[in-house]
This record gives sequence, C-alpha cells and structure tokens, in this order.
Amino acid sequence: MSDALPEPDRIEGAPHPRETLQLFGQSRAEQDFLTAYNTGRLHHGWLITGPRGVGKATLAWRIARFLLASPPADDGLFGAPPEPTDLNISPEHPVSHRMMALSEPGLFLLRRGPNKKGDKLATEILVDEVRKLGHFFSLSAADGGRRVVIIDSADELNTQAANAILKMLEEPPAKTTLLMISHQPAGLLPTIRSRCRELRLSPLAPQAMTEALAQAEADIDPAHAPALTELSQGSVGEALRLTNLGGLQLYSDIVTVLGSLPQFDRPRMLALADSCAGKGKEARLDLLLALVDQVTARLARTGVTGQPPVHEAAPHEAGILARLSPDAHTGRHWATLASQASDRARHARGVNVDPAALVTDLFLQLKS
Repeated sequence: MSDALPEPDRIEGAPHPRETLQLFGQSRAEQDFLTAYNTGRLHHGWLITGPRGVGKATLAWRIARFLLASPPADDGLFGAPPEPTDLNISPEHPVSHRMMALSEPGLFLLRRGPNKKGDKLATEILVDEVRKLGHFFSLSAADGGRRVVIIDSADELNTQAANAILKMLEEPPAKTTLLMISHQPAGLLPTIRSRCRELRLSPLAPQAMTEALAQAEADIDPAHAPALTELSQGSVGEALRLTNLGGLQLYSDIVTVLGSLPQFDRPRMLALADSCAGKGKEARLDLLLALVDQVTARLARTGVTGQPPVHEAAPHEAGILARLSPDAHTGRHWATLASQASDRARHARGVNVDPAALVTDLFLQLKS
C-alpha cells in the first residue's frame, strides 16, 4: 500500500485493528474459535460476520496473531502443552511486532489496493490483488508451517476476485487459514458461505462500548457510553464517527427541535440547518440525515410499543418521544411520514440541493 494512500480498513480517528490487541464484548465468538482449535477441528475458512464496527477485523487480527505465534504442538518428551484458554498474545512477542509492522511472512492482508492510475484507492478488491497470493504461497512457510490470509472485506471482492477466492476455498493450500470479514454475508456467493465456518459478532453493550472506546483512546465521558451505544447500535466504529462529528450534541439538537412541536422552534431549526451548510460540512449533513432517521424510528417504536427507549440518547428524550407518539396509530403515522421525508431528503442530497434548504424542508415535512 502506497504511503500516500489511506489504509482502506482503518476507521478515521481510530487505531488500526492490528494495533487493537483486546476485543471487548465478543467472548462467545472467541470461545467458538478456541473450541475448534483445541478439539482439532480448525477449519480452513472462517467467515467473520456482524454489523460494521463491532470488532470483526480486530478478531481476525487476534486469531491471526494467535495462530502464527502458536505453532502446532509436538508432544515430544514433555507431552502436549496445556490448551489455550484465550487468544491473547503478548505485544512483545516477535509475531506481534512483525504484524504491527506488516512484515510477518506468514500473514497476507488482502484489501483494496490502488486504482489503475495509482492515485486513489480502488472501489473494490481486484483480482490482481488476489493473484499476489500465488507468490505468498510459493514462499517457504513461517515457523510451524502456518499461513494466514485476512480478507477485509469479502464484501468488496469483485466477481473475478470472488471466484478466485472460491477456488482457494475449494482447494485450500496446506496449513492455511482464511479469515474473511463480511458486513453483509448475504451478498456473498452462496458457495463461498457454504465453504466457511461462521463466527458472528453482536452489537456491543454499554460497558463493552466504554472499554472499547477507552482502548481506542477516544476522549469520551464514560457517562456518554449508553447514549453512544444507542445511536451507534452497538458499533464502536460508528460511535467513533459520532464522536468525531459531534453526533451526541447534534442528536440532542434534533430532539430539541422536534420537541418544540406542534410549533417548531424556528430559530433553533434554522441554526441547525445552517450548521450543515458550506464547504467541508458534507459529513455533518449525512450524519444529520442518519440521526433524523434514528429519532423518527424511535418515535414510531415508542408509539407502537407504548414505551419509550430504556436508554435516552439525549436529555429529556423519553418524555418528548412519549408526548409526540402516544399510541400505535401515531407511531405508524411517524413511520410513514419519516419514510417519505427521508426519501425526499436523500433525493435532494443526490441532486445537490442547498444543504440548509434541504434540512429546513426535512423538518417542515416532519411537521406535517
């Protein structure tokens, strides 16, 4: 990967998964892998699935580090070593150092590379990147004979690349483990899915979110973890994006504007619209649209279930949601209204309508 290009598998403002040694909230997936390892049923292909940002890549790197630092045991004079109870490998281990530097000979990282001009990242993983595996497999094996391939992510394989990986799964190289990360496994070739064992990761709970954000060195008040968990739907990656873009305050402002219904607090609404206008504000506009989708979904759910969310994502949110959506009929109305307003806003976004006008129109649609 050229130093001039960003790493396609790194979340902005967060450590790369190879630099994230601990994984929080996913003990079941780790134990499932360890059980397979300890019972001699180590599959050659693993599909690591779940929502974005819940630790799939971190788990893949932990497994790779574990496998490459734990060569197959030879009982020898002293018998077999005790079965490992976790995937932890010391950061001072030589394998850890080499993986951190992307110089571990037993590991191949398959991810998006440069486009044909070399000035940007390609939009998908091209078959030329997969062909580099031929050279990797032609080299002598690392200590213990293991090789590990991390594919981040399998969703980005183009058709030719996916077919090349499928052939590898059908005729796996000796002592090789493929770790395939997928955010949307339903979109993969059924034949790829059928030849892999799945490790499914779940959204994080607030405590695991607090620990994961602390490891990422995010400057976040632990008291905000429940709100971040709610809005990110348990995704550390999304929680970091929310933090970087001031998402908690933005969501609070949206709830406050909606809370002024039936008559909007017009000055606050216009200020919110203006905050998304101007060069360099595209990410904030996209986040606002996503957060409006979230609050309207919570309004609909509040009416249909008769209960506001257990965890508030903004001050006084529960009372505002209960007042605006007091029954199932109102909840269904919010669901319909939100879908129409969201479609209208995203169409306007696609044709480059002025952001301030777009946001103002969105709120006026929600007022109807």
